[in-house]
Amino acid sequence: MTGNKAVTYVGSGKVEVRTIDYPGLELRDGPGVNPANVGRKTPHGVILKNVATNICGSDQHMVRGRTTAPEGLVLGHEITGEVVEKGPDVEFIEVGDLCSVPFNISCGRCRNCKIGKTGICLNVNPDRPGSAYGYVDMGGWVGGQAEYVMVPYADWNLLKFPDRDQAMEKILDLTMLSDIFPTGYHGCVMAGVTTGSTVYIAGAGPVGLAAATSAFLLGAAVVIVGDLNADRLAKAKSFGCETIDVSQGEPQDQIEQILGVPEVDCAVDAVGFEARGHGPDGAAVEKPASVLNSLMDLTRAGGSLGIPGLYVTGDPGAQEEAAKVGSLSLRLGLGWAKSHAFYTGQCPVMQYNHQLMMAILHDRVQIAKNVDATPIPLDDAPRGYADFDQGAAKKFVLDPHGMIQAAQGASA
Repeated sequence: MTGNKAVTYVGSGKVEVRTIDYPGLELRDGPGVNPANVGRKTPHGVILKNVATNICGSDQHMVRGRTTAPEGLVLGHEITGEVVEKGPDVEFIEVGDLCSVPFNISCGRCRNCKIGKTGICLNVNPDRPGSAYGYVDMGGWVGGQAEYVMVPYADWNLLKFPDRDQAMEKILDLTMLSDIFPTGYHGCVMAGVTTGSTVYIAGAGPVGLAAATSAFLLGAAVVIVGDLNADRLAKAKSFGCETIDVSQGEPQDQIEQILGVPEVDCAVDAVGFEARGHGPDGAAVEKPASVLNSLMDLTRAGGSLGIPGLYVTGDPGAQEEAAKVGSLSLRLGLGWAKSHAFYTGQCPVMQYNHQLMMAILHDRVQIAKNVDATPIPLDDAPRGYADFDQGAAKKFVLDPHGMIQAAQGASA
């Protein structure tokens, strides 16, 4: 193999499909690769032929120029693929296995990995704890929106599907295991969602819809989703959520119209740092702390906030000077007075992906339907990014080798 088509960030608002080197079992120099990682050998790794690799809202932050991502960075951290080559130290994964790849890269050996905190592995990123494929300041591991990708620590990181044929029949559901389904689920678990809970989820993008799906799976009585996008709110409503349009006013007021009280048991922030304000005037203005402050307003005293929405340490496109270095105007005193618990950071995917896989394989959940998983060819990735940026109520799934299309044709 000599080539490998991949989706590449080429400047603010622009991505291109370019041909890069076929991956090997080492980390080579390139855009975004930490110098300390260059030449790092990965005999514990595998090469995957990507079956499905998704466009994520986190990727959009980079493409919009809202991070310090370098031009030429290969994108993509939501990866599902078939093993086509394995390193000499790989013991349990075999060539031909179809696997889900957690977006967080972890070693399985460090103090944090040993207690399940795989989102903040200490050994894979020289910059700081935690790493991911194709993401800014995450060590430079090459992204997976490509035909092929290298996955290190394969025995530890890969989730093998037990039956290949069954997996291909449900591939649009299973591809969500790499990130958004566990991330949405994690947000709900951290918020304390349980049987009979009333839950507010800020954001009806794919992670917000995954969180809403997860809230029902965990037994919530009422799931309320807030957003500005009518199509995304309609998608939430289609599987049983109550919805509120935050451009019409404060979420707290609209929650009272639904529940009879202006508060919920728990809340999830699935928006992150590009949040907007509320109401007819505020919705047109970026206010990065607006979601977090509103969640403190509307969550009952003693409740918890799950915050899977992305917040960054560097945002060159921020409208507020403080926000450019990740400083937000939070009403922390309110959260303190109400004894709120805040849970932030990357989802440790491996804590949840096996259980959620079983829920998919045994028809307990329809995550692909709920997020409107929409497969497109790899070459159409620029269009997918553009449509997603315009608010399309879809989760775009790239199909690098036409294997999803073939599977759908076989089942038709």
